[in-house]
Amino acid sequence: MQIPEIPNLIHFAIPFFIITVIIEVILTVKIRLEEYEFKDAATSIAMGLGNVFLGLISKSLVLTVFLFFYQYRLFTIPFAWWSWILVLFAEDFCYYWFHRTSHENRLFWASHVVHHSSQKYNLSTALRQTWSGSFYSFIFWIPLILLGFHPIMVLVQISISLLYQYWIHTELIEKLPKWFEAIFNTPSHHRVHHATNPQYLDRNHAGIFIIWDRMFGTFEPEIEKPVYGLVKNIHTYNPVKVAFKEWIQMFKDAFTSKTTFVNRLKYLVKPPGWKHDGTGILSTDLRKEWEQKKGK
Repeated sequence: MQIPEIPNLIHFAIPFFIITVIIEVILTVKIRLEEYEFKDAATSIAMGLGNVFLGLISKSLVLTVFLFFYQYRLFTIPFAWWSWILVLFAEDFCYYWFHRTSHENRLFWASHVVHHSSQKYNLSTALRQTWSGSFYSFIFWIPLILLGFHPIMVLVQISISLLYQYWIHTELIEKLPKWFEAIFNTPSHHRVHHATNPQYLDRNHAGIFIIWDRMFGTFEPEIEKPVYGLVKNIHTYNPVKVAFKEWIQMFKDAFTSKTTFVNRLKYLVKPPGWKHDGTGILSTDLRKEWEQKKGK
């Protein structure tokens, strides 16, 4: 099978990121009449640059693992036009479950929390990426390799998904046509995902297609104004603290809590907010509380 040469799409997109962030800054100040939080944006950009740098290492690891599993594939899917359509939907399906797990499992949340740590929502927020997640999150895409998609094809589609998700991190675009909102992830849908409003917590995990959220019961439309950030914000612009604060807290909970070994392990696999003594508050608890108040 002939493998085409495909450039690193993320690297080629960096100038586009820079230009569009500058345009958004101007429009935010001139049209929305709001101050732009440059410190927050600088942190997001620093996180993005760190992610690109570490990606030079992690992608070699991921490619090695993918090539190993590719030896045991069920089929051999060629680099044909129809296979790109298949991988578009297949990769997005895997992304949905990776993203949903990243909100429901603390080990994955420890790296994903970085992306939600900003209390602002703009294009620079899209660049606020993990420094650790790419070293282990790739396990969600191994089924595609075993099915027969070539590792290069899967890695390219992952990059395409990330590029698509860049433009939806903005408040400048309100609602798009109904047919588009029904099928695709949009700024409106993703604003919900980044919000801390109880009804919005752990909703709209889509990458490109919002259809997965509609199918699996995690869809929530944007109704009231979103409040961005974390349920408990970290209040720092230090990129190193943003990258590792949750890791430190997770291991602290797991190793210093006075409880059983099994409960210590649960601090790694239970949802964020879980505590062995029952005092923890989960996003599902906050949502139930909101639903009860709404029903009164």
